[in-house]
Amino acid sequence: MSKIYDVIILGAGPAGLTAGIYAGRNQLSTLIIEQGQDGGQIALTADIENYPGQSLIGETGISLAERMAEQAVSFGVERVSDAIDNVELNGGVKALRGKRGIYHAKTVILATGAFPKPIGCKGEAEFIGSGVSYCATCDGAFFQDLEVYVVGGGDSAVEEAMFLTRYARKVTIIHRRDALRASKIVQERAFANPKIEFLWDTVVEELKGEGTLNAMVVKNVKTGELTEIHADEKDGMFGVFGFIGFSPRTDLFKDQLTLENGYIVTDENMNTNLPGVYAVGDVRKKKLRQVVTAAADGAIAAMEANEYLQSLE
Repeated sequence: MSKIYDVIILGAGPAGLTAGIYAGRNQLSTLIIEQGQDGGQIALTADIENYPGQSLIGETGISLAERMAEQAVSFGVERVSDAIDNVELNGGVKALRGKRGIYHAKTVILATGAFPKPIGCKGEAEFIGSGVSYCATCDGAFFQDLEVYVVGGGDSAVEEAMFLTRYARKVTIIHRRDALRASKIVQERAFANPKIEFLWDTVVEELKGEGTLNAMVVKNVKTGELTEIHADEKDGMFGVFGFIGFSPRTDLFKDQLTLENGYIVTDENMNTNLPGVYAVGDVRKKKLRQVVTAAADGAIAAMEANEYLQSLE
């Protein structure tokens, strides 16, 4: 058997990195496993402005995650890049099997986060990377001086729409209701932005084009009327960005942990139904999914893991 860690943290978003900081400070042997970029969902966020103590100017999701990661490593936390495809969470020693190896620990903190939900319309998959995106900071620059459409009405959708105005000639928010769900301050900024327009009570039915996206069919949910929107002839294409929510990354755990609507059920101390297994951040059932609550989850889980390990001595 390979080294048995005190704690393995699966995922390096704000929740996982904070758990690493707290576990490392408690001198627990700790490993963080992440298959992609540090930061989780905040790595896709252009501007951070509501995390306590952040840099007031120029703070991005990536810059905040980088500092969190450096802080965790400074406390002796080990890192590995791997994609885990099987977990065994029962028993005193848990096992996580990845592409590069098998990892063992007495406790596991699951911080696998969530991924964007598809818009759910005909033709969507065909145009991913050719007009359809779910990340404004990743792909916004590809739509310089073009028109783009943002599907959604929550904070993420409206904030990303405002970010896209840095590049796009015009940004239209498509929302299935007649009012946004975003916070008031975010709404006010969007309404005041001259480059943002709105299509209310509307859903996207179909995306069209030959090679690149240049047309779509939308439906008014109140009247049932269908409208086909075409790209400006001089542009030849437009962009559609989907921000209608997220789905938790819990497929690996569905046969071992208690889930509700796909999210891991925990108590207020991040305990799952299995001893020594904790869930934090966007992957767990909770009301508010923000960087600050993810960090709090991570801190609580690490302290719970520490107490659990002490009980084994």
